[in-house]
This record gives sequence, structure tokens and C-alpha cells, in this order.
Amino acid sequence: MILLVLITVMGLVVIDMSISKQAEPNLYNTINKVPAKKAALVLGTAKYMVGGGKNYFYTYRIRSAANLFKAGKVKAIVVSGDNSTKYYNETSKMQKDLIKAGIPSRYITLDPLGVRTLDSVVRAEAIFDLKDYIIVSQKFHLERALFIAKTKGQKVIGFMAKDIPGTKAAYRMKAREYLARAKAFLDVYILQTTPRFDGKKEKVNYKK
Repeated sequence: MILLVLITVMGLVVIDMSISKQAEPNLYNTINKVPAKKAALVLGTAKYMVGGGKNYFYTYRIRSAANLFKAGKVKAIVVSGDNSTKYYNETSKMQKDLIKAGIPSRYITLDPLGVRTLDSVVRAEAIFDLKDYIIVSQKFHLERALFIAKTKGQKVIGFMAKDIPGTKAAYRMKAREYLARAKAFLDVYILQTTPRFDGKKEKVNYKK
């Protein structure tokens, strides 16, 4: 039993380190250094914490996406998140806040079926025809997203939104990330998990 636990822990650590290492050359945190691409994919999260406070992971992702667009680094933004019920809609909130940040609505496309990071990344190409684009999220999340994208043959880079290190939320997310990365590894190499599709392509409107 102890041996099994040790093997499991070692496996989680190896997967975690491998995913981080693989993503390292493709991560950027300053606007002037990130290469320009046609579009940015913003990965969703809740706008507010469970207790009702502001979720700064969300806030900083929106801010980063808006900055990329305003700097001319992308010509369109796809927001991908969970819209599983009429009471919980990540993508509509992201769209509204991007518009408040000065991004014209016609250049924002919604993917309401991005329930998981795997869904968001695979659907980016399958539904929205994104193959060479920027993913926006915090570093810990980007590393996993880039890992998934690379295994699917996509040419992607990541733009790191500001993190909130040292907070309880950050520690919770880091702990969750170990398991999420193991699940991502299983999804792409063992289970070959297929995300949800609605059967039709959607056009992204790019700024001329």
C-alpha cells in the first residue's frame, strides 16, 4: 500500500514537472515580447469566489486579453467557458467585461461549451478554426493548456495573466492543478477523451 502511494506521488510529480518544462519556451508575460497572432483564446473561470468575493484570476485574464487586443497583438478574442445552466454563464460575463474594457463586441466570439480546458483547446480548432493562436490564463493553467494543445498538433503560445501568489485561492488552485495535470495526461494519452461538439463550425470575426 505504501509503495503504491509512493509510486502515485512520484507519477504526479513527474507529470507536473514535465508539463511545466514543455511549456516554458512558449510562455510570455510582457506585451512587447509576445508574438502577434490572429486570435486569443481566453480560458474561463468564475467571476466571483464561492464566498462572493472577486475572483482575481478572472479579473486579470480579462485585463490581459484586452491589453493584447489594444496592443494589436491579436485581431479577435474567443472566450471559452462553462455555460452549463442558465444560472451559470462564464462566457457572457467575460464578453460583457471585455466590452467594458473597450473591446468591440463584434471581435469577441463565445464558446459556451468550454467546460474543461480540454474542451476549450480542442474546440478552438475544431469549431473556430484556430490553429496558431495565443492562450490567455495564469501560468499554472497555461502550462496544462499548452500541453494539451501541443499533443493535438496546434501551434500555440501562452500569455500569462497576473497571478495572486501567497493567497488561499492560489494554494487551492496549485493543489488542484496536480490532479488536473494527471487527468490531462490520461485524457490525451490513455483515455483519448473527446470533448463536446455541436457539429458545426463557427466563424470568428477578425479586425481588419
